[in-house]
Amino acid sequence: MNEYPHIIEVHDVRYSVGGRPIFDGLNMNFTRGRVTAVMGPSGTGKTTLLRLITGQVAADAGSIEVAGTRLSGLSRTQLFDLRRRMGMLFQNGALLTDLSVFENVAFPLREHTRLPERLIRQMVLTKLQAVGLRGAAGLMPGELSGGMSRRVALARAIVMDPQILIYDEPFVGLDPISMGVILRLIRHLNDALGLTSIVVSHDVREISSVADTVFLLSGGKVVAEGTPQELQSVPSEVVKQFVGGLADGPVPFHYPAPDYFDDLLARDGGRPA
Repeated sequence: MNEYPHIIEVHDVRYSVGGRPIFDGLNMNFTRGRVTAVMGPSGTGKTTLLRLITGQVAADAGSIEVAGTRLSGLSRTQLFDLRRRMGMLFQNGALLTDLSVFENVAFPLREHTRLPERLIRQMVLTKLQAVGLRGAAGLMPGELSGGMSRRVALARAIVMDPQILIYDEPFVGLDPISMGVILRLIRHLNDALGLTSIVVSHDVREISSVADTVFLLSGGKVVAEGTPQELQSVPSEVVKQFVGGLADGPVPFHYPAPDYFDDLLARDGGRPA
């Protein structure tokens, strides 16, 4: 049995920005080898969670452990070593526009290894083959469709053979066919490469088709956890509103503000506070 069945453990994490609490006692465990979806209304800190897990920001309280290593107290070198075990697919792909598809995928290898050119070529072409774009190796990012760009970014994310693959809103701006391709790749790569995948997404139906476990965040905490099927029967009104895509419910449409009519009739005529 693996010494660390949970490759990422988030214990009682608290984190605020500008005095506004984002997480207030957050607890989550990410199991090795699974596709885990992190969902929730806008502004609930899903992307912030990814920044905490990758050590880009530090929690105000609580702890985060990755593969048994506690992030707090790590030196810069130790943190960078840990990050090499993670791959990241950003929302817009974030390809380097002045580099070809091949060079984009090769970039992490050239930055972090001293591998010979022949081996780099083999690794890049293998990863491009995995996402179906080996034939596009010589193209520039400007010649790619949105779906193709996302797949090249995915090849770059896996080229270092990470243990953990993180997707931040991978379906934004994709047509249904491209979304289907990315969904299939998430599941296939996770199983074929023995990865642990974390997917932040708003697309309930789509991600539910490939996720093993779903966490639903709201109010700085996990309000529901389970398989996509189990979430359908959770009695929480927040869960029902989010899963059902309902406009009315406990998640408000309006950002907190003073009374509407008092604000309109304010005598000073100044800018809103």
